[in-house]
Formats: sequence, C-alpha cells, structure tokens
Amino acid sequence: MPRINGSALVIVALATTLGALAFPVWSYADRSGTGQANLAAGTVNTRWGPLSASDRDLIVRVRLAGLWELPAGQQAIQRAPTKAIKEAGDHLIVGHTDLDKRVRIIATQLNVDLPNQPNAQQQGWLQELSAATGKEYEKKFANLLRAAHGKIFPAIGAVRNSTRNTLVRQLASDANLTVLDHITVLEKTGEVDFDAIANDTAAASTASPTGPPPPVIGAPVSSAPPVRPGDGVDVSSSPSALPPGEVNTARPEPSDPDNVLR
Repeated sequence: MPRINGSALVIVALATTLGALAFPVWSYADRSGTGQANLAAGTVNTRWGPLSASDRDLIVRVRLAGLWELPAGQQAIQRAPTKAIKEAGDHLIVGHTDLDKRVRIIATQLNVDLPNQPNAQQQGWLQELSAATGKEYEKKFANLLRAAHGKIFPAIGAVRNSTRNTLVRQLASDANLTVLDHITVLEKTGEVDFDAIANDTAAASTASPTGPPPPVIGAPVSSAPPVRPGDGVDVSSSPSALPPGEVNTARPEPSDPDNVLR
C-alpha cells in the first residue's frame, strides 16, 4: 500500500522552502491590559482594513490544513479501501487545492509569511495514517480528519465574525464552506466516532452545561407554533439550493493581481 514519506510531503504539499516555521507565535509585552488594548497591539493597518493577530492566525491555519490534508486525501485515493473513503479523499484534494491558491494570494497581499511543511502534530497524524492498515486505516482516516476539521470550524466562524479585513473575511467564508463540505463527506464514511468527539470536546471545556433542562422521556411536549412573516411580505430566497447533506463549494477562480499562481 502507498505510504506518505518525507519527500512526498514536500512535493504534494508544495514545500518550496525548507526550515519554515510550522506555526507562528505572537506575543504581547503586556497581557494585563484590556481586550481592546491587546487587539490594537497585534493589529496592523492594510488597504483592505485592519489585520489582527487572529486574522493572521487563520491565514496560517488554512495553509497548514492543506499541507497535511491534501497528502492524506491523496493517500486515501491511492488506497481506496471503500468508495466512501475515496470520495472523502477526493474532496480533501479538491477543497485544499482551491483554498491553498486563495490563501497564498491573500498572504502575499497582506505580507503574511506562510509555512511550507505541516507542523509536528500534523506530521504525526500523517505518520499514523501511513502506518495503519485495513479497518484501522479507515477509522484513523475518518476520525483524525473529522476531529481536525471540527476544531478549526468554530475558529473560522469567530474570525469571520470579528475580522475588519475584507480579504480575511472572504477567506473565512470560503474556508467555512470547504470545512463543512469535508466534515459532511467524512461523516458519510460511517467511520466517525461521535462519542469520542463529544467526550474530547467535553474534556476540553471548563464551562458548566447550559441550556434547557433534560427532557422527561415519555412526557408530552407542548406544540410550538410556526415562525412566519406577517401578511403582505413577499420573499424569493430558499433555505438551500442543494439536497440535505450536500454543500456547494463551487466558486470562481481567485483574482491574482500579483501573479502568485504563475
């Protein structure tokens, strides 16, 4: 069975510069100030709006995701233990090829340095996949990648909500759709351990549970009236252009004013 080795990583992950930092770290001289002060300390002005530390973090994380998920997708297609695993690998390659083009253009425009190899943790995941065989490989592929996508999903939303930079906002929108598509297709493999994801999420949380009280099984539930507009309101949009369980990630090729993709 094909394995992912160091040279393949370099080729597939577009690693053109060795020794690049796997993940940048920003520090502030004074962490005792207000949130506004910290935001200002890590922000630089650009023609597309302020660029914060969290904006730059997302740009790098999108790049890093492609550097390990694209090789993982290639391996899944080469092994192709099931049609569902092969389909997931296909989506990983297509999605991260597209996002990588976009993030390299944006990073050039915003003067953000990008890594050219996966970080240590991601390299470890690739090694795990390469060493696994049979059913173990299918489970590791589905769960390692589903867990990674699940962790970056809320981070994308947080940056999409808070960024003041138009380029980062568009990248977050594109990444959001791609990650949702990958989550969906990985879950379709039937190998995702949702109990493990729930337990890992709970273990990482320090907040107390909130929300409505637990339901009483068998007890009647009151009927909820529909939410609807008042009379005379005409609408034309629809909630989804695709069947349930499908995500539309089709989008035009990115504009490349600096010829980054040449």
